[in-house]
Formats: sequence, structure tokens, C-alpha cells
Amino acid sequence: MLQLKYMKRRLSTKKTLIISALVALVVAGLLVALYHLLPVSLIREDPSDPIERIEASDVEVRVVAENLEMPWAIDFGENGDIFFTERNGYVRLIRDDRLIEDPLLELPQVDGEGGTLGLALGPDFTETGYVFIYYTDENYTNRLSRYRLQNDRLVDETVIIDNIPGAFTHNGGRIAFGPDDLLYIGTGDAEEPDLSQDESSLAGKILRIAADGSIPDDNPYPGSPVYSIGHRNVQGLAWDSEGRLFATEHGPRARDEVNRIEPGANYGWPVVAGEVDTDEGASDPVPNYRNPFISSGSNTWAPSGATIYDREEMPVEWRETLLFSGLRSQALWRYSFEDGSLSALFSDEYGRIRDVTTSPDGTIYLLTSNRDGRGSPADNDDRILQIIPIAD
Repeated sequence: MLQLKYMKRRLSTKKTLIISALVALVVAGLLVALYHLLPVSLIREDPSDPIERIEASDVEVRVVAENLEMPWAIDFGENGDIFFTERNGYVRLIRDDRLIEDPLLELPQVDGEGGTLGLALGPDFTETGYVFIYYTDENYTNRLSRYRLQNDRLVDETVIIDNIPGAFTHNGGRIAFGPDDLLYIGTGDAEEPDLSQDESSLAGKILRIAADGSIPDDNPYPGSPVYSIGHRNVQGLAWDSEGRLFATEHGPRARDEVNRIEPGANYGWPVVAGEVDTDEGASDPVPNYRNPFISSGSNTWAPSGATIYDREEMPVEWRETLLFSGLRSQALWRYSFEDGSLSALFSDEYGRIRDVTTSPDGTIYLLTSNRDGRGSPADNDDRILQIIPIAD
């Protein structure tokens, strides 16, 4: 009898330990999730580091589309047509202020941060109808394909560049045509950081190719699409009036970056992140790596899309500015080239912002990303918003 009671006590104790362990795991998971959902102002490593958050009182905001699923990239066609991707596998069209119900294209749905990502209309879109899409397939490989618009459908896929390493996270995905009419592609390290320093890999790079996939003769690595190396996860590309390229990329828990991209330059990941001492006379110099143009330091922006905004008729605060969207920081960031100031607009007003771009009519478009599993979606999320600065 005593042995039976002892065995029951052992089983009861063992059961209690198992339940306690399960409860501990659940609590730990909830704490991690809560940590990722906290506003950036509550999780800064250095609370004394100031962030200027201002109200954008000199703009009008218009909802262009709502109830979307993770819109990721946007571009503009003729007659006001708006093309955009939804990460869960769709390319869609807004025409005459109305969202067309049937998608232009359906692509694979994958878990994680991959999916239907970058979109860019070709420079000769009016004549050819070419639309370029960066997407992740079922094997977590990223590719860039060209399609042709026909009867409000994207048809005739032509693979332009393939076998870009992909993973559950860090797929990059931003694509854009530069002032030279060449196509630039931001990729991620595919969760293998060392690939970013491997010149033979397409991961952790900015790539530069012609619209037909051929390699420009003046690329820094002969015969290679690689334009710059040492990136972690590039999600924004923008050019200023002088043709200088700027790129946003996610850092390893804070230390996010805006980089001024130069051909053949190495931006350091994974050897370095954020600003480092590159002075040859320093006690511990780190040569050959480019420091970021702007670094978040101990703050977390989680930057994504980027655009240059510079219109003389607009308020002075909007002239000669670099705009980039913030996911974790839930803001639109505005950097002034004139005085070097950085400010956050719409803080916590629209949630996670995935992309920002300037339309042909000079207004600004934002894409929210509150249904990506990391946000707190409102009833009408996700949305495309038009931001209209009020002229002086």
C-alpha cells in the first residue's frame, strides 16, 4: 500500500512538473510576443537617445483602399492606374479610385516574410505593358520575373533572374528602376549571414541588371549582377536629384541603417553592424566597410520602403527630404538633406508602415502592414493612404 501511495505521489509530482514547464513555456512565449509588439519608445536600449516625433499638420490624408492583406509594394501606371502587391500572393489594380476585385496575378503563398514582394513598372510600360515582380516560391527561392499586362491580367512570365537565396525571413524584395533605366534589386541574407560577404552569392546584396536580365558592362564585379555587398535585409531603394542611391536595411535588433550606395562598396554585415571606427589610425580600425548614412543606433526603426520627396511648392519641411517607412517604429521617417534632422511622422497613428513612394502627381502613398502577424490591425486594415502636403 505504501509503495502504491509513493508511486502515485511520484506520478503526481511528475505531472505537476510537466504542467509547470508547459506554463513556463507559454508565459515565455507571451512575453516574447509582447516584447515584439511594444512601441519602440518602450524598448530602446538607451532611453536617453531622443526621437523627435512631430505632428504632420501640414498634410491631408485620404484612404485610397482598405481591407487589404499585407500590401508590400506600389507603382503607378498611365491614367492614374495604381498597381500593388499583397504579400499573400496577389498583384492588384486600382483604377478610377476603385479596387478591381479580381487580381491581375496569383502567385504562391508561403509562410514567413517571403511571398509576393517587390513590384516595378518598366520604363517603357506604356509601349510594352511590362511589369516586374519579385516573389518567393514554395521552395523559399526568390526570383524576379517580367510579366505583360493584357486585359487586366499579367501574362507571359519571363524569368529575369532566379535562384536568389530565400528563407522564412530576410528575403529583401524591394525592386526599382534607377535614373539609368537599370533595375536595382535589394536582397536579404536568407538567414545565412556569411552569404552577405560572399561575392558569388546573390544573398545580402544590391543587384543591378538591365530590364532583359543582362549584366551592365560597368557593374563593379564583371559579369555579375552584384552592385554592393554586406547587406542584411534591404527593403528600400531611392534616388535623389543628383542620382545618388540610398537604401534602407534592417539591423540585428536595433542598429537599422540607411546607406548611401556606391558601386562595389561593402556595408559590413555580418562582420559589423551600425557605425564602426574605420580610421586607419584608430586602435582597432575596421577598414573597407562603409558606415551607414544614418543609423538608428539603439533604437529600432525596422525600415522598409523609401522615396525622395522634393517639391518647391510644398512646405519647407518637405523639401529635399528622404522619406522611409517604419514597421516596428510605426512611423514615417523624414530626413532633411538641408539640416540633417530626422523626425517621425504619424507615430502610432496608422500602425506598421511597409512602403512609401511618391506618385507622378507629387503626392505620397503609404502602405500599412498590420495584418502581417506583428501588428494590431484596425477593422479596416490593411490600407493604402494618400498623403497630400498642403502647398505654401
